[in-house]
Amino acid sequence: MGEVMLRYVVLALMVFVARDASAQAAIPILSAIQGQSGETEYSVTLQLLGLMTVLTLLPSILLMMTSFTRVIIVLSLLRQAMGTAQTPPNQILLGIALFLTIFIMAPVFTQVYDDAITPYSNDEIGLETALDAAQIPMKNFMLRQTREKDLQTFVSISDNPDIATPMDTPLTVLIPAFITSELKSAFTIGFMLYIPFIIIDMVVASVLMSMGMMMLSPMIISMPFKLLLFVMVDGWMLLMTSLTGSYV
Repeated sequence: MGEVMLRYVVLALMVFVARDASAQAAIPILSAIQGQSGETEYSVTLQLLGLMTVLTLLPSILLMMTSFTRVIIVLSLLRQAMGTAQTPPNQILLGIALFLTIFIMAPVFTQVYDDAITPYSNDEIGLETALDAAQIPMKNFMLRQTREKDLQTFVSISDNPDIATPMDTPLTVLIPAFITSELKSAFTIGFMLYIPFIIIDMVVASVLMSMGMMMLSPMIISMPFKLLLFVMVDGWMLLMTSLTGSYV
């Protein structure tokens, strides 16, 4: 059931970006039924309702199948490590994560468009073939970022005898393994980001204690030094380069 839902999500994407070649392929929004007494009754088609249901799940599924998870977690951990509270605000972090995700995923999306959406819109391939072609670039991307141990764990849990090679892994098994690996990678990067800022906090706290300034919060004194260090080493550029380079 989950695999069918994911396939319909891909179909929803193709409906929005592809051009129907004939009027028969279009989904009618409203149907008119002539009643016995001459009145006209209007009803929304079941296909449209199904499509709208799938679209409600589309954002979450797309975010989980891309680099968005790793990027937003690393940015959030960086903000906490610097101790800047709500600076940058959540809207800015989400915007940075979204556009950085688009930058990272652009080659994959381009391949999906060229191999699946364009041939399907030109009536060169059928729907099932287009869905299979669209899954290949996404699976290749997720498999490159998924740890072998995580993939084997979810494959063993699924107990699917049809999985002979990694590419045979269904999306319902591959996506949880991919998310688990992304969380591990994000927290590993976050740990490395925390180290220099913790050292600054420890040095400042030791100096304040040696001077007898017990009532002065070390966070107030260490924050300017954290910001100065981050700016001096061109931290934003290093962070963006590291995040994008981790997907190469």
